[in-house]
Amino acid sequence: MAIRLSLTVAARAVAFGLPVACLIAVLLARGRFYGRGLLDVIVHLPLVLPPVVVGWLLLLLFGLRGPIGAMLHDWFGIRLVFTAAGAALACATMSFPLMVRAIRLSVDAIDPGLIDAARTLGAGTWDRLFTIVLPLALPGIVVGAVVAFAASLGEFGAVITFAANIPGQTQTLPLAIYSALQTPDGDAVAARLSLVSVALAVTGLLVSEYLGRRLRARLGR
Repeated sequence: MAIRLSLTVAARAVAFGLPVACLIAVLLARGRFYGRGLLDVIVHLPLVLPPVVVGWLLLLLFGLRGPIGAMLHDWFGIRLVFTAAGAALACATMSFPLMVRAIRLSVDAIDPGLIDAARTLGAGTWDRLFTIVLPLALPGIVVGAVVAFAASLGEFGAVITFAANIPGQTQTLPLAIYSALQTPDGDAVAARLSLVSVALAVTGLLVSEYLGRRLRARLGR
């Protein structure tokens, strides 16, 4: 159950965060605007903050008494805290910088002359984004998505703080390992779950490396 829930939560985290990560990565790579440095700092904060702090900040914002959480609950009946959706939000927040960084590096590698040529031919901002920038940045998008998926499978601190450790609802693989270690004679269960976690992480990294190389080769990089 914990393994299936982890896979579902990780998939939802990537699906939720990837479109936003693409836009933010393009803004940071190509945009020139006031506050760009501050945006860069905010995006990368989850990489340097303790995951528990990130979970606590999510509680402040998306809890039932938080400004966003209260609005979602009162207006739409949506509750994120202590739910699988909340676990996905926590994983998306923690893995978001990984996606942005991978995509931004890929966008930075695009020849600016291609974009300038499209501009002179009359292509608008959104045309250039969807017909040139994002297709050429596809290796970074795919790698970022796979790495974020693998990282979400191992997220612990933010998930347990924001979504709690509820078996069958929010107990992902890392939380199940933690629970097993807290019970007598749970070492065997923890060891099996840890092996599964290692296998999933290694598979994710290998897949991201393979897909990245294949896509870069197709694009002639």
